[in-house]
Amino acid sequence: MNPIIIFLLLFGVFAFIIVTMSIRIIRPFERGLVERLGKFQRVLDPGLNLIVPFFDTVVKVDMREVVLDVPPQLVITADNVSVEVDAVIYAQVTDPARSRYEISNYIMAATKLAQTNLRNVVGELDLDSCLSSRDRINGQLRDVLDEATDKWGVKVNRVELQRIDPPRDITDAMSRQMKAERDKRATILDAEAVRQSEITRAEGSKQSQILQAEGYAEAVKKKADAEKYRQLTVAEGEAKAINSVFGAIHESKPDEKLITLKYLEMLPKLAEGNANKIFLPYEASGIISSLAAMVEGIRQNGTGGKAETVLVAEPSAPAAPPAKA
Repeated sequence: MNPIIIFLLLFGVFAFIIVTMSIRIIRPFERGLVERLGKFQRVLDPGLNLIVPFFDTVVKVDMREVVLDVPPQLVITADNVSVEVDAVIYAQVTDPARSRYEISNYIMAATKLAQTNLRNVVGELDLDSCLSSRDRINGQLRDVLDEATDKWGVKVNRVELQRIDPPRDITDAMSRQMKAERDKRATILDAEAVRQSEITRAEGSKQSQILQAEGYAEAVKKKADAEKYRQLTVAEGEAKAINSVFGAIHESKPDEKLITLKYLEMLPKLAEGNANKIFLPYEASGIISSLAAMVEGIRQNGTGGKAETVLVAEPSAPAAPPAKA
């Protein structure tokens, strides 16, 4: 084979190797650290990058957020209760160079730091505060871890407590306490419901009695008005009848014979009843004296008893002795 062709082939292979070693592709969630002869040179951004072959080496650093699980551990609270606590840490690399050269393993370091600070934070609180102040504990742990990991080029975004488990006897006591509190509130609500029901029922009874009284008063008033109207109507009718009779009598100009006849017609009615005396006007004495026998017969037929006929004199005439029938 021709030596020139062999040389060209070797040169092409060598050039291909050189070009391949000079190109580095960095993915979007990564950063590249270039070390030249053991010394940090620069940071490579995502995309196509060129380096010096045989002299430069590239270390890739993942910039995505990582989840660190803090193992469960026993922590003693301020009121001497042992609780089992674990947490989750969300961290992210912000400076790839410092995360590479300032600490060998920032994940393990952040986990251990979270464990120690978790004991400190929870140990300052009592059990009730630990159970009700998760946000406060999360905030304090995040601040402490973020400050400690800043020099490592790592930022702690969030810290979340997963479990706070008190001992079994404490859990049972808390359950009984919660049940007693709920029973108390249920009893109070039942009593309040009964009280409100009684008040509503009393108000309804009161309103019903008021309405009944108002209805009865209105009915009595209506009845009284009706009775008044009836009496007025009757009185007006009687007055009209009397006026008509009076007018008719005066218009007819009756004589003594007609008056005598009317007296005779009224005598049976005057003799009715159990009274033993009959009072007549003084003007009728002349008529009565002539008809004594007739009045006695009428009384015997009407009542079967005896009665006295007393003549009543008018103030202007002299008094006359009573005539016995």
